[in-house]
Amino acid sequence: METPGSQSSLHRANLERVIRAVRTAGSLTQAEIARTTGLSAATVSNIVRELKEGGTVDVTPTSAGGRRARSVSLSGDAGIVVGVDFGHSHLRVAIGNLAHKVLAEESEPIDVDASASQGLDHAEALVTRLLAGLGIRAEKIVGVGLGVPGPIDVETGVLGSTAILPGWSGTNPRDDLAARLGVAVHVDNDANLGALGELVWGTGRGVADLAYIKVASGVGAGLVIGGRVYRGPGGTAGEIGHITLDESGPVCRCGNRGCLETFTAARYVLPLLTPGHGPDLTMPRVVELAREGDPGCRRVVSDIGRHIGSGVANLTNLLNPSRVILGGDLADAGDLVLDPIRESVSRYAIPSAASRLSVVPGSLGGRAEVLGALALVLNEMGDAPLLQPATDTLPVGV
Repeated sequence: METPGSQSSLHRANLERVIRAVRTAGSLTQAEIARTTGLSAATVSNIVRELKEGGTVDVTPTSAGGRRARSVSLSGDAGIVVGVDFGHSHLRVAIGNLAHKVLAEESEPIDVDASASQGLDHAEALVTRLLAGLGIRAEKIVGVGLGVPGPIDVETGVLGSTAILPGWSGTNPRDDLAARLGVAVHVDNDANLGALGELVWGTGRGVADLAYIKVASGVGAGLVIGGRVYRGPGGTAGEIGHITLDESGPVCRCGNRGCLETFTAARYVLPLLTPGHGPDLTMPRVVELAREGDPGCRRVVSDIGRHIGSGVANLTNLLNPSRVILGGDLADAGDLVLDPIRESVSRYAIPSAASRLSVVPGSLGGRAEVLGALALVLNEMGDAPLLQPATDTLPVGV
């Protein structure tokens, strides 16, 4: 039996530190593992050899700083994670392994608001189909990340009141999907997952303090502070869509007037262009027309950017992030929307904070949220036991 402070207990703790470091980063050289964990190079070398022999990690030749090195990543047999992202009119599912490799991904248009039950039926069917295509048994799933476009109680998993998915209000998609798939599900709102996706895989890599702004049917921000997503005690941090810009402005779905969302979200903006462009206009089409030179669409995109910039300036004054990443359909507008955002930030933010801020488009596009769902599982696993109790065989990762 292990006792606290014993050699076996210390060895086990070191094994867990190495696996956790590799799982968080996706892959690391042995020198990077030593720096990350604080363990000696010799200890890391011995642990990596042990884990490789046990089938927990894969080791491949690479180079670092012009020198030969060995890259360590979790074995593809260590388990898989699933990401599920619900938008207002789409469902996207991705399958990945613990080495941060996406194995399969698919998106399909659906009427998500028809009912929570029907939406989850589609999610279960799509997960099953992707697993079958990969030849992977459902028993290999170690966790599922779920994204929804609405306020989530991070403790209970209950979706709060939302005008974007009214048919889901008061439901518990986390527990419902967990019951269907028979595995733990972690849930968050889409903006937080977009921030996490860009932090792990996109333009947020290596940035400890950032905000991810998503403008779609609503407006939200995913906040990363000190390298971690900040949700607030009630899970509603980052709701910049409800910053008041004009107290005499349009009535917002939250009940107030003149919120940022009423000047930027698709539901409020698209009707401005309907007379000249027809009732079937979408935000991606507005962006496309703006890039082609359509004056009305260019003006609307510019105005949206200016208003978003006001919200970003408030965030900059409060949190002083070093990077703001614009996601959603608007990111494809490039400088047509980014320049007005930057101009508003320059005008309204504290100069010392604005001078340290970069405003950039996301690099993951519509995949940011589902990749963030995968990252959410990997992140949540960081606090879970990595190894089974000691046995006669070598310990393996979850």
